Amino acid sequence: MRTETPQPIRLSEYRPPAFLVDEVHLDFDLRPSATRVKARLSLRRNGDHAEPLVLNGEHLTPVSVAIDGRALTEAERSIDDEVLTIPSVPDAFVLETEVEINPAANTALDGLYMSGGRFCTQCESEGFRKITWYPDRPDVLSRFTVRMTADKAFHRLLSNGNLMESGQTADGRHYAVWNDPFPKPSYLFALVAGELDVLEDSLITMSGRKVDLQIFVDPGMADRATYAMDALKRSMTWDEEAFGREYDLDLFMIVAVRDFNFGAMENKGLNIFNSSLLLADPATATDFDYERIESVVAHEYFHNWTGDRITCRDWFQLCLKEGLTVFRDQSFSADMRGAAVQRIKDVKALRARQFSEDQGPLAHPVRPSSYLKIDNFYTATIYEKGAEVIGMLKTLIGAEAFRKGMDLYFDRWDGHATTVEAFIACFAEVSGQDLTHFFNWYEQAGTPRVDIRSTYDASAQTLRLDLTQQTPPTPGQASKKPLPIPVRLGLLDEDGRTMAFVRDGQAVDETVVVLNAGQASLTLTGVTDAPIVSALRGFSAPVVLTTDAAPKDRYVQLAADPDLFNRWEAGQDLARDLMLARSAGTPDEVGEERYAEAVGRALGDQSADPAFKALLLALPSEAELALAQQPADPAAIHLARTALRARLAVHLAEDLKRLHTGLQDAGEFSPDAAGAGRRALRNMALEILAVDPHAENAERAYGHYEAAGNMTDAMGGLSALMQIGGPPFERALVDFYEKWSAEPLVIDKWFALQARAPDEGALGRVLGLTAHPAFDSKNPNRLRALVGTFAAGNPVRFHDPSGAGYRFLADQILSVDGFNPMTAARLLEPLGSWRRYRPELGAQMRLQLERIVAQSGLSKNVYELASRALAED
Repeated sequence: MRTETPQPIRLSEYRPPAFLVDEVHLDFDLRPSATRVKARLSLRRNGDHAEPLVLNGEHLTPVSVAIDGRALTEAERSIDDEVLTIPSVPDAFVLETEVEINPAANTALDGLYMSGGRFCTQCESEGFRKITWYPDRPDVLSRFTVRMTADKAFHRLLSNGNLMESGQTADGRHYAVWNDPFPKPSYLFALVAGELDVLEDSLITMSGRKVDLQIFVDPGMADRATYAMDALKRSMTWDEEAFGREYDLDLFMIVAVRDFNFGAMENKGLNIFNSSLLLADPATATDFDYERIESVVAHEYFHNWTGDRITCRDWFQLCLKEGLTVFRDQSFSADMRGAAVQRIKDVKALRARQFSEDQGPLAHPVRPSSYLKIDNFYTATIYEKGAEVIGMLKTLIGAEAFRKGMDLYFDRWDGHATTVEAFIACFAEVSGQDLTHFFNWYEQAGTPRVDIRSTYDASAQTLRLDLTQQTPPTPGQASKKPLPIPVRLGLLDEDGRTMAFVRDGQAVDETVVVLNAGQASLTLTGVTDAPIVSALRGFSAPVVLTTDAAPKDRYVQLAADPDLFNRWEAGQDLARDLMLARSAGTPDEVGEERYAEAVGRALGDQSADPAFKALLLALPSEAELALAQQPADPAAIHLARTALRARLAVHLAEDLKRLHTGLQDAGEFSPDAAGAGRRALRNMALEILAVDPHAENAERAYGHYEAAGNMTDAMGGLSALMQIGGPPFERALVDFYEKWSAEPLVIDKWFALQARAPDEGALGRVLGLTAHPAFDSKNPNRLRALVGTFAAGNPVRFHDPSGAGYRFLADQILSVDGFNPMTAARLLEPLGSWRRYRPELGAQMRLQLERIVAQSGLSKNVYELASRALAED
């Protein structure tokens, strides 16, 4: 049992730092098991603060502490497991310290650690304190100079900024000195040392400066960084054109590492990436991998201004850099891959992760008010919902005012650590709008429910719209305020043609209604026929929408709505209602057949993008259906979804076969949007066909796998075979492993695919795979591929009535918590939703949470999430 309860850190208790650091000089003597770090900090008291000097430091072996050249005695300073305290210091002084650390033993992958025989760092959010004593908080910005000395086997010596000096030492080792001229917080510090190949290129900025670009990878992998380099150059140019932001150093570097807790890290001038988000070629990477690489490379580069040049005052402001930068990378991806298709993908991701978060015990505002470990708040709410809030702001004030607000923000806060209030104030100033009410989006958790009712008056040719909003209670916030919700809408006639109407005396065919209060009414005039209301176009706000539209209206939208998001959404709504009805024991056979016919007509639309058609064919996921069913019954949902997919497979068999045959790649593989869209539709057609386990379909799936000329098609064939099961699937698994056993990123896919297999032996297979020689729980990618995918991506087997899936996940969490608390905590989310499921399932999930919380020596990371999941509403 735990003997103490960790105390939260609260936004309301924020105080400016007592000391500021003007200059940092770090000297690393790099040795895997005994690295020495000398730090020289130029410190000064911040204003009239009179507190002693308190510096963060964890897992450090002290060697020496000196002020202005004089060594301190033990009586003049104190050191515990978390801080160095010096009670009496001058107002301005130089602190010199030396510590020893053990990177090779750092399995938490936080601070300085070894990965693949190389030194690398991860300092966000609180990793720098595991390197040296420092005021490790984002509002202390300083200029860093770094010297590294290492054996020559560690060929590359890299850090932030510009290389100032390098050479050999007298004892046969070598060194490098780096200087970053821009002040930064300690979480943006980076260091990499090791044997690496490099892919080099350059870019001429909008002002005519040349920037050298380097991507460092495992030896022999440089060719696989080609697409990442292309994405980097496109993102740099896009940021100049879209936001007027030019890169500021002469060198930009990225390093790929295999062992990494996150996806990537935006360290100033030296981004460090999980190799899964940087390396790609057609043989080993899927189209999804290419899309993610493009998006994440852009995201981390965009952080140069929204995160590095302007950073967070405190970690409660995390959305200020992450939500804003996700908005920027989504905008980039929309321009690269098509706005409608990208918007649908972004909303699917939001609903899958953030809507679930908002409906559970871990719900929190975009800007939270307290935490135990900030690592636990790198969430979909901070990132994806934070991006949605920025998108609504742009909608509310208009694109022109939004750009002016961003320009003001960059000009006013460059070189500073700031707050969400300061950010929003820039837009209020340029737009002249009072955005006080809008700020509630940052402080209030939960997903609002918006309902729209329509009343048509044929004689007056008017349409009355009655809108209401309501946000369900969330932990710690029982009472909710109304939010400003922009609802973009248009009208269609019964044939799907756009109808004009009059609002505020102006004829329009689309408008934005801002719902500011709990309820509001709006009357549109000049409406010549009874219309179909196409509401929340482009998903103009992150809400759950209900309307009084009849199913026939949804079919019109599915066939003809000019807003492609709403066309897709109409199909999703129809499919969701049909599957929920079947899972509740009231199947609508006629409705299912009508839905299949409508999808067939949509597939025949020659003007539609293949990528869009692939999205139309993909039904709402089992996890999304579980959010809409109270209490959720995973087994019934799985059967209902399988039944509707089987109906599509039978009803559309000839159409799907034609698509599968006709969309084969005719020429050289291209990862662009057009090529990826064709492959997506072809593989989705095969996936639907495979639900009907006819011998012809099994042969088609195996032939698809054998003939695959790229990883996208190989995984498409394996996924289809997974649904069919039996000897063909097992044979393909063996073949795939033998072919790719030397490729870690590909074998991650092999593990993940088996973790998703919905057959009754799924958990036994997963348990067996934990003993596979290629499984290593200390590698976050491999752990997430198997354990994380099973818990989050195979709901029917994870939620087995025996509770075995829950016990398995709890076992894994407790095991991993012993060496990597951050990764362990991220596995806990599937258990946290226990209240949403059938009582007999929820009780077993709760039992495992109680078991976790009772564990002695539990990390703060896991304790915070598990205890919050158990807390009473």
